[in-house]
Amino acid sequence: MKPAKYYEEIYRYQLKCNLCPHHCTIGDGKTGICKVRKNIAGELYLQTYGDISSMGFDPIEKKPLYHFYPGSIIFSVGGYGCNLRCKFCQNYQISQDIPGNSNSSKTYSPHEIIAFASDKRANIGIAFTYNEPTVWFEYMQDIAEVSKRKGMKNVMVTNGFINPDPLDELIEVMDAFNVDLKAFTEDFYLTQTMSKLKPVKETLKQIRRRRKYLEITNLIISGKNDNRKDFVEMLKWINGELGKDTVLHLSRYFPTYKMSIPPTPPGLLSDLFETAKEHLDYVYIGNLPTNNSQNTYCPSCNQKAIDRNRHNTWISGLDNTGKCSKCGYKIIAHI
Repeated sequence: MKPAKYYEEIYRYQLKCNLCPHHCTIGDGKTGICKVRKNIAGELYLQTYGDISSMGFDPIEKKPLYHFYPGSIIFSVGGYGCNLRCKFCQNYQISQDIPGNSNSSKTYSPHEIIAFASDKRANIGIAFTYNEPTVWFEYMQDIAEVSKRKGMKNVMVTNGFINPDPLDELIEVMDAFNVDLKAFTEDFYLTQTMSKLKPVKETLKQIRRRRKYLEITNLIISGKNDNRKDFVEMLKWINGELGKDTVLHLSRYFPTYKMSIPPTPPGLLSDLFETAKEHLDYVYIGNLPTNNSQNTYCPSCNQKAIDRNRHNTWISGLDNTGKCSKCGYKIIAHI
C-alpha cells in the first residue's frame, strides 16, 4: 500500500480522485470504480502497490506493437483493477478482481521487477499490460523511472481513460503506447464500458503531440461497434488528428465475461480491413490465425517489409535504419 497522487478533499473524509475522468467521490473506507484506490481516514492510498497478477517475457508484437522494435522481446507485468467496466473484457479475472481476494497474487518491489526484466540480455524493456496500468499509477511510475535510467524502453498498453496531468507525468517516462479505441460513439462507451469516448480521443492526441510512439487497437464486435459510417468516421479522425502513418490493429472479438455475442466473422474483419487501408498506411488484423493481414508492406512501392505469422517476425524488406530496402521509404521509426 502506498499514498496515492491526484486527489483532493471535498468534505471531511470525503475525497475526489482526479486520476481519471470518472473523478470518483470516495468516502472513508471506500474505493473508486477501479477498486484499488482507497480512502483511509481521509487519505487516498493505492492498496495494490506491487501486487502482481502476471509477468513474463513476450514478443513485442503480442502487445500489440508492430512498428516498435519489431521482432524483439519485452518483459510484461500486470496487476489488478480497471477504471472501465467493459462487458466484453478478456482479462476480467484480474481487471474486475477485488484486491485481497486474489490468492495467486505476489508482491514485488520496483527494483525486483527491474531485476526480473534484466534477466534476459535481449529484452528491450518493460510493458505495463494485462490489466489497466493507469490504476496503479504510482507503482508503474516508480518502475518506469528506474528502468528508463537503465536504458530500458517503457511501454503502456492502456484504455486511454486518464486525465491530462497524470498522463503528462507518464509520458515523461514512457516510450510507446498501444491504446484501445474501443469504438467511435459515446453510446458504445457509456453502455458497454461505463465510460466516455472523448477523454480517450484527448489521450491519443496528447500522446501524439508529445511525439511518443503510438499504435491503436480496435476490437470489432458484430452489431455493437461495426457500423460502417462510424468506422469510417473513426478512420478519418485518426488520419486527420494522428496521422496517416498511425498503426491500427483490428482485433477479433470472442465471447467472454458478460457478452455472449458470437465471435466476429472473418469476412467482416476483412471488409473493414480493406476499408481501413483506404485511409491509413498500416492496418493489421489480430486474433485471426492464418490470415495475410499481419505483414507490413511499404506504402510507397508495396514491397513486403516484414513477414509475420502469429507472433513470429521476419524482417525481410528493411534496411538497418527501418527504411524500405527497395525504394528508401521510412517505415519503422524504432528498429
